[in-house]
Amino acid sequence: MPEAAHASRPPSQTSQYSSQRKRKKSTITFIPMNSVNIDQDAPLVEVVIEIPRGSFLKRGSNGELDFISPVPCPFNYGSISAFNGMDGDLLDAVVLGPRLPAGVTVSVQVRGAVRMIDRGFYDDKLICSHVPISPGTQRLILLFFKLYAKAKSVINLARGHKGRNCCEGWYEAEVALASATRRANIDGQAPR
Repeated sequence: MPEAAHASRPPSQTSQYSSQRKRKKSTITFIPMNSVNIDQDAPLVEVVIEIPRGSFLKRGSNGELDFISPVPCPFNYGSISAFNGMDGDLLDAVVLGPRLPAGVTVSVQVRGAVRMIDRGFYDDKLICSHVPISPGTQRLILLFFKLYAKAKSVINLARGHKGRNCCEGWYEAEVALASATRRANIDGQAPR
């Protein structure tokens, strides 16, 4: 398993990050929609659905119950078996649209990514959809992950896990895919 990447800012953002830390104000980077991949050439990935939209049960890629949420998951949530994310686990993916059953594999385009930090490690979430994502939907996705990061902080604290939890904002799909590690000897397919 590859060594997980600890969260750190690029040198160009260090001074901005330092001033944000001093203020202890949480901010989310917002890339305007004209930067989000809305082309028909968006990378195509195979996502295995682990958590159907509307489910209260959060399971890991191994199928084990991670926690029970007080609110239903607003998206289909799964992973891409062709890649490991920077946290060493399978690369996470959200699939927008109607509820999909757990265990189904869907071919879908990656429209962007949300950069999360969980217990001090990067944990990117690819945002996938068969249709372009509207600016309003992008804002709702970011709001969800900002609240999710706060909930994960509480869960990790209760479990005795250390490390920072936050949502750093919206990123280009290609950045998240380039940061992931292709897995060897698997049945899943890499982006086309």
